[in-house]
Amino acid sequence: MEVPTGLLTVAEYAALGEVEPGYTELVEGRLLFCPSSSLDHNVASSQLAMAIYTALPPGLEVLVNTDLDLGLASAGEPGTVRRPDIMVIRAGARRRVRDEGRLLRAADAVLVVEVVTPESERTDRIHKRTDYADAAIPHYWIVDISGTVSVTAEHTVTGTFRTTEPFAFELDLSRLT
Repeated sequence: MEVPTGLLTVAEYAALGEVEPGYTELVEGRLLFCPSSSLDHNVASSQLAMAIYTALPPGLEVLVNTDLDLGLASAGEPGTVRRPDIMVIRAGARRRVRDEGRLLRAADAVLVVEVVTPESERTDRIHKRTDYADAAIPHYWIVDISGTVSVTAEHTVTGTFRTTEPFAFELDLSRLT
């Protein structure tokens, strides 16, 4: 693949397709290459995605490692596309993406989840938190699997994570190790 020069729009990013190794994100028009996830990260992400799936009410779906256009720039301007580890979207969004040939939009997401790795901690805790808030995504969970497993939603929780927003969900965090 020829690496593009200059700042990219969301449409230009989407036209690139999959890139190896790892995956990419687009931040303010800049293409970022992200390393492949560790085995522990993948196990935690998979376990969490399955647990979320079983808790979802009708009208919501769970996706993993899927591009999300944050809509932080006008069409034709350098954009931002993140790829959350886990995302809960409104039903019907996949059909729209398939029919229109575009990316999921921030308005489709009700929850994004990032599983923190030592390499991504600052990005997940600061940069992505800000990006997701700017995109008006209502819920963002940060799952830290180093040491005692914790989830940060509005505050940090260890042991058992319980919430009623954006849907009723409970998980023994030790299952993620």
